Amino acid sequence: MTASAWVIRWAHLVPPGGTVLDVACGGGRHAQWFAQRGYEVTGIDRDTARAQQAVPEARYVCADIEAHTWPLVSEDQPLSFDAVVVTNYLWRPLMPTLLGSLAEGGVLLYETFTVGNESVGKPSRPDFLLQPGELLHHCQGLHVVAYENGYLDHPPRFVQRIAAVRPRGPGATPLNPKRYSL
Repeated sequence: MTASAWVIRWAHLVPPGGTVLDVACGGGRHAQWFAQRGYEVTGIDRDTARAQQAVPEARYVCADIEAHTWPLVSEDQPLSFDAVVVTNYLWRPLMPTLLGSLAEGGVLLYETFTVGNESVGKPSRPDFLLQPGELLHHCQGLHVVAYENGYLDHPPRFVQRIAAVRPRGPGATPLNPKRYSL
């Protein structure tokens, strides 16, 4: 159960000991990676049993996030996290909620399939494939640190991925450029 190389590469953007939301957490590979490094992790999925078994120290919310209202709210606002991690999952109506779940200075680490993947395997339905530049479009207003769109060999797949930071409010400490270096 290995974390995504993209998530690992950009995890340094998340403040040490911060809060991480693992969306569609599946077996908990990202929950495990962050929890082992001292982050407070919340995983959400329609079936959290495998993740709970693999990473019992994380908090889990079992919910069908495509069919029901977003359960991570306080006073009708999404709870905020220092990082929102999404891999191999796309439900476009949820995108505003995910972005709204980023704390000031919070990091979005998102990687999923894009158009072209239908030529090499699944998913192949257009509903589950990002259009060119779609993550950039959704992340307007965020500070995009890294973005990729294209083909990967192992395993063969077409992906789009982004690492983006929600700006801090007026008067807050500006983003530290050293934190965003390669």
